[in-house]
Order: sequence, then C-alpha cells, then structure tokens
Amino acid sequence: MIKVDISNVWGRLSLPDLLAVESEVAAAHKSLTDGTGEGNDFLGWVNLPTAEETAEMRRIRAAAQRIREDSDVFVVIGIGGSYLGPRAAIELMQGCNHNIGKGKGDPQIYFAGNTLSTRAFNELQRLLEGKDFSVAVISKSGTTTEPAIAFRSLRWMLERKYGTDAARKRIYAITDPCKGALRQMATEEGWETFVIPPAAGGRYSVLTPVGLLPMAVAGIDICKVMSGANQAKETYNSLRSFENPAWLYAGARNMLYRNGKAMEIFVSFEPGFRMFGGWWQQLFGESEGKDGKGIFPVAAEFTADLHSLGQMIQQGERNIFETMVRFDAPEQKVTVGSDYKNLDGLNYLAGKTLDYVDEQAFQGTVAAHVEGGVPVITMDMGALNDEKLGEMFYFLELCCGISAYMLGVNPFNQPGVEFYKRNMFKLLGKPGYED
Repeated sequence: MIKVDISNVWGRLSLPDLLAVESEVAAAHKSLTDGTGEGNDFLGWVNLPTAEETAEMRRIRAAAQRIREDSDVFVVIGIGGSYLGPRAAIELMQGCNHNIGKGKGDPQIYFAGNTLSTRAFNELQRLLEGKDFSVAVISKSGTTTEPAIAFRSLRWMLERKYGTDAARKRIYAITDPCKGALRQMATEEGWETFVIPPAAGGRYSVLTPVGLLPMAVAGIDICKVMSGANQAKETYNSLRSFENPAWLYAGARNMLYRNGKAMEIFVSFEPGFRMFGGWWQQLFGESEGKDGKGIFPVAAEFTADLHSLGQMIQQGERNIFETMVRFDAPEQKVTVGSDYKNLDGLNYLAGKTLDYVDEQAFQGTVAAHVEGGVPVITMDMGALNDEKLGEMFYFLELCCGISAYMLGVNPFNQPGVEFYKRNMFKLLGKPGYED
C-alpha cells in the first residue's frame, strides 16, 4: 500500500481540522463508487482494472509484438491524457533517455500531435528518416486540431514510404467504439482499432488501450500493470477511514487549500518522474480548476529545481504546499569514490551510496521547507515496478475524484478548454466559427 505521511502539515492544520472533514471525504468517495455525483457518466475508470487478462489486452499485446518486430520507431499521436499517461509510464520505468540505441525488437517511442510547433515536427521527420515506423493515433473524435494535423502528415509519410495497402498495417487507431471521424476513417481504411471506453475521459484513460498499447510496445508488462491497478481498486475502495491513504491525501490537501494554500508542488527526486508529474498536473488541474476554485498544480524535479525554484519555495509567498513522492532505492547501487587530492572536498562522502546522499537531501529539504512555512505531504510508493505503476495511476485518479468532489466541482468536465479553441478556430476561418 502507498504510504501518505502528513506529519509535516501539523502547525498549519490540526488533527481536529482533519477529523472534521471525515464525513466529507466519506461522502465524496461514496459518490464516486456509487455513481451519484456530477459527471457520473464518466466513471468507467473506477471499476476498469481486472485481475484477469481480457481479450482486448491479448489483442494489445499481439499488436505490440508486431510493432516491436517490424518497426524501428513507434509514434504515438495524441494530446492531453492521450499522450501524458503513456509517456509518463515509459519515462518513469525506463528513464528520460530510453530511446537511445533502440531499434527493431525494442523500438524507439516518440510522441506527436501535442503541439503546433513546426520545429518539433521537422525534428520528428528527421528522426524518422531511413527508419521503419508505425503510428498509433489516439482520439475519441479524430478532429482535435493538434493530433489531427500530425496524423495527416504521418499517414502521408507512411503511404509514400510503404504504399497505401502496406501503410494500413502500420496504423493503429485508439478511439470511440462507435462514433467520430477517426472511427469512420478506421472502418473505411481497415486499420486495427482499440476502444477508448466512452465512460473514461481522456485524463482518466491511461489504464485503457490509450496507455496500455504504448506501454506494451515499450516492453512494460501490461498484465502486471493492470494487476497492480486492480489491487489498488480493491484496497483503496474497501478501506473507508483515514487509514486509507487516498482519504488522507484528499482530506489534507483540501484542508490546506481552505487555509490559504492555493498551490501544490508535486515533487520527486527522480528525473524520470518529470512526465508523471505532468500527467498528475493535467489530472488535477483539469479536474479541479473550475467555478473559480482549485489548487494550482505545479510539477517539479528535485534536486534540480531546488537550484531554480528553491528560493521561491523557501522564502516566497506562503500560499504553497508540497507533496513529495519517494521510492525505494534501486538494487544496483552507485558508490561515491575517493580522491587523494580531495580538491572538491567530497572525501567525507567516500564509500557512501548515492541513494544515501539522495535520502539526506530529501530529509534536509523537508526540514528546511517546513521551517520556512511550507507544509509537506510525503507519499512513499515503495518499490518501483510494473505493478506499482498500475497502483500509482489508479490511486491518484481515485484521490483526484475524491478531492474534486470535496471541492464541490465536477471532476470529469473541462468547459474552460473550449474558449481558446473557439478563438483559434475563428482566426483560422473554420466553418461555423466566423462570428
């Protein structure tokens, strides 16, 4: 079980403060599991994980094996949850530099359709030169601007390289089961398709084919991922008290918000966690930020960002709190060596392991920030493996749903994101947006 430690929020909160919201947390959790809250037509993710491999998962693993065998590069086209989830999983498990040295049998994985940058697309084209590649396009509608533009271009590249018929075998569509432009295109062209459950919104879709196909192509065991998520579903939905870490996290962050802490910094000391922080940032930001409410989510990487954000966190405006994510140290150790000249003054660390140094940096940072007036919540994830990955995704989705209901907002809509699109479509001259 994930361990949530709130001992470093006391002083900003009291135990009576927390106990006073226990009934709110219970009601919010019940709304999720009973399907009685706002947005209840988007609760498909709640009971999604299963202990047994499904027919859809077998098809995903078979498709992933074909991609691994026939492609040097696999391009995942999507935006928002359609790319943040799978990219977060792959970089957390395999590191930021996971693509170096890969090819057929273990393809490189790149993400497209999440930007309108010409430079980024030109770079992707250069990366694909002389390479065999396949693409997955992820969209419920098929008309979202950024991924639709990228897919047009990459589909054309595939058809020019392989011919129309052969290109069809290298396109995988992850979309709505029945409707939408992408579903129509996939049916007409004969692409292999996987279903995004209609009741699972984009930012809650990482444990569907949206995340599972890219994970499987990367070599992550998706059966273990789903097993971990299923165990999380059983554990965190059956425990209805503050012994449940999901209750503890949701309750503490809401109480901190009510006490003026309007910004949460979500931190890990692992560089490979940066994209996971981005996934968390979208999950909570898009779920909670509405009706003039919401905790502003910021993802950071320590110790790197201690050298950029550290001063602000330590002595800036006191409207922030931190959630620090920790993992067990890896089995392969790195030991600090000695140097007879000792010009860098590091011989006092000689013989100590790097994870020991990291742990002291963590402890020192927590102490400094708490002393500086920043409440710190700690999440101890334990050992990092495929099962833990699934548990983490489900746990944070559950925490988000509970927290948003406590805040009094619908966790599953995002009306605000349409405003910039309307302005953009009008400026682009899209039919129907002239006025």
